[in-house]
Amino acid sequence: MTQFVYAIESLSVWVGRAFGWCILVLTFSVSYEVFVRYVLNSPTVWAFDMMIQMYGALFLMAGPYALAQDTHVRGDVLYRLFPVIWQARIDFALYLLFFFPGMLALFWFGWEIAADSWRYKEVSWNSPARIQIYFFKTLIPVAGLLLILQGLAELVRCWRAMETGVWMKRLDDVKETEDLLIEESK
Repeated sequence: MTQFVYAIESLSVWVGRAFGWCILVLTFSVSYEVFVRYVLNSPTVWAFDMMIQMYGALFLMAGPYALAQDTHVRGDVLYRLFPVIWQARIDFALYLLFFFPGMLALFWFGWEIAADSWRYKEVSWNSPARIQIYFFKTLIPVAGLLLILQGLAELVRCWRAMETGVWMKRLDDVKETEDLLIEESK
């Protein structure tokens, strides 16, 4: 089971890193648009749409990565005081009751939206450039599927914690500066 969890987690981390490059594209496109609009007085028709798609792609595909790294926001005022076994029980129940129904809906309806968009070769009507958006809408069910996979890994992680009383170690990727400073001070 450990290999199953780490295989899914590795996929989520890889996808998160790959789509992390969207922030660089987004930064350059915003900078370019600001320069040509305010310095050259020649705004583009495509930059705004590209910015929306880059941000949307980053937001959608960062979800599985954040779940794999356990970096989603959690109101853990009381949660952190519970023993690991109870934390795992709570997480397990919440994944089953709330996470999976939401992610299954995201995948199911996202699939329908993407399929319709591909069928019509949908373009943006909010843009004078009329850019194609069916590629972007494909990311909706892909993100849903990746979140479902990562959710399965999280269920296994919870199950193991309920059995052993210890959380499985996560794959390391990046660390917060404060965590690095704490480690250095030890």
